[in-house]
Amino acid sequence: MLIRQFEYLVALARERHFARAALACHVSQPALSAGIRKLEAELGVPIVRRGHRFEGFTPEGERVLRWASRILEERDRLTADVDTVREGRIGTLRVGVLPEAAAAFGHVAAPFGARHPRVALSVRTMSAAEIQRTLADGGLDCATLRTSVDAARSRGRAVLYRERAVLLTADSGRFASRAALDWPEVAHVPLCRLLPDPLWPRAAEAVAAATGEEPAVRVEVDSLPALFEHISRGGGCAVVTHSWLAPGGMPADLRAVPLAETDEATGMALVIAEHHPEPLLAADLAAFARSVPLQGRLDAVLPQSAESGLVPEPRDSDGGGRPLRDT
Repeated sequence: MLIRQFEYLVALARERHFARAALACHVSQPALSAGIRKLEAELGVPIVRRGHRFEGFTPEGERVLRWASRILEERDRLTADVDTVREGRIGTLRVGVLPEAAAAFGHVAAPFGARHPRVALSVRTMSAAEIQRTLADGGLDCATLRTSVDAARSRGRAVLYRERAVLLTADSGRFASRAALDWPEVAHVPLCRLLPDPLWPRAAEAVAAATGEEPAVRVEVDSLPALFEHISRGGGCAVVTHSWLAPGGMPADLRAVPLAETDEATGMALVIAEHHPEPLLAADLAAFARSVPLQGRLDAVLPQSAESGLVPEPRDSDGGGRPLRDT
């Protein structure tokens, strides 16, 4: 078997047409067909269902296609890794970020890109489930994931910052001058809910535990600008994770008031895909991210009196300096 035969197969799956697949591989159609037939002969199974035109893959062919895609991905990863060792930091780094971590990750991505101008960052905003799946499938090199900040429960992850729940309110609202709030005070406040915000179930549980009542949700929106507009026009308040509110990104007529910490404090960690050997660029990014004072920058949206009670910049939970993986 040759890598070239796998390239033919993957191109055919992408193009769904023999002539277009051959064109994409810069070979003649007979050469592409002969390569695939040779692969079928070597494996002893039919791979392609043939008629007057391409009709898809056999069940055996679908399995071969998955292996071919994986082998080509590993080939590309090998090439990038060798280039990085030989020529310095060069290549593409694929990163998945949770929506609420996207603004914070910008504080890492921009200076990292400036330091390594030959590294291209491909950053995708994804749900936690998508991130877990794509990390496992090899489609990402690293990603942000929520984790406990308890050293005994964080499973060795490198925590980038600790999350805080805040009540977002208009500066004319009754809570705007407060330095902090307890959860029972939110019980009867008309709320705007931001979708998606994984903090919400925890917020709803905290209100219910303190008061025995569910929080009063007046409106649900799926974007920060819409949330800001509702609140600034007297549409209520919102409970959000403070990492949504990057410095400079919150309107001047809004205030973020910290809420009391819940029992399970969480943070955001940068985890590296389980590839062997470890991707060098991902390890570089993890090490660089820990040097960026994200905690202080995110906490800048909080009242000054609230900042003094926050934890210092997070460090590796095991005290080491090596980038830590998700396990």
